[in-house]
Amino acid sequence: MKQATDISSRAWAEMLLLGLIWGGSFLTTAVALREVSVLSVVCHRVGWAAVALWLVVWLRGEAIPRGWGLWATLAIMGLLNNVLPFTLLAWGQLSIESGLASILNAFTAVAGVIVAALVFADERLSTRRLAGVLLGFAGVAVTVGPAVLQGLSLRSLAQIAVIGATLSYAFAGAWARARLKGLSPLAASAGMVSCAAAMLIPLTLALEGNIDLPATPEGTVALAYIALIATAGAYMLYYRVLAMAGSGNLMLVTLLVAPVAILLGALLLNETLAPRAYAGFALLAAGLIVLDGRLLRRITRATA
Repeated sequence: MKQATDISSRAWAEMLLLGLIWGGSFLTTAVALREVSVLSVVCHRVGWAAVALWLVVWLRGEAIPRGWGLWATLAIMGLLNNVLPFTLLAWGQLSIESGLASILNAFTAVAGVIVAALVFADERLSTRRLAGVLLGFAGVAVTVGPAVLQGLSLRSLAQIAVIGATLSYAFAGAWARARLKGLSPLAASAGMVSCAAAMLIPLTLALEGNIDLPATPEGTVALAYIALIATAGAYMLYYRVLAMAGSGNLMLVTLLVAPVAILLGALLLNETLAPRAYAGFALLAAGLIVLDGRLLRRITRATA
């Protein structure tokens, strides 16, 4: 695994850009939800992302995935990595601030460690990783607060939905590791979001009768951002960063997304978060740092 000192300036820049892109997705989702339904937002997100990704696949001359078994695998990936988390996150943002959703979304990396430990023999929890997981749980508990235990209001259900999205992402990561080896990341992404669109579009038409279109330029720009930049573009950038910096360093992106979303929510949506939300994010960030382990190793070497 690459170490932090191995990351090139270009990789650092692209990691920063990825964090900014994903941080902005919480703001644009909030804007889009003012004009279109939750399911319509997600339909636009995966539908237009699929078009954009297949265009890039064609331009690069990459092979299209073939075989029913492979497409079934991509369909499950689309369900776990797109349909469920995108829908839960968007529904959650109907009732909670975009900044708060981004903080809870930071639990994704912790959930990924938990699921991997349950599924893969080489991912068992060490003492350090267990400590990081416990800090992550503490961060979520502090962020959500005791109100969730006192009654299931829409606000508490929205927070639970966002946490559910992080678990879905975690299972998607485990599924990808187990079943998608050897497939081009770009073709896999295109196939995955296409399967998600194939599930969501008929479901939305059946439940709502139509797929909403935005009524204002702001709504159109927000949906375009979510689909083309925060989904299609982010997937391409994600795999570039993965190749340059390694999977361990991508955890650093998680630490950037929430502050960006919080700042944009405060500046453009006039959101204010309770102090416990910031305290919870601090605990989540500490958990991610402990899971990563490099800062602790540096401190240990410096004091040895």
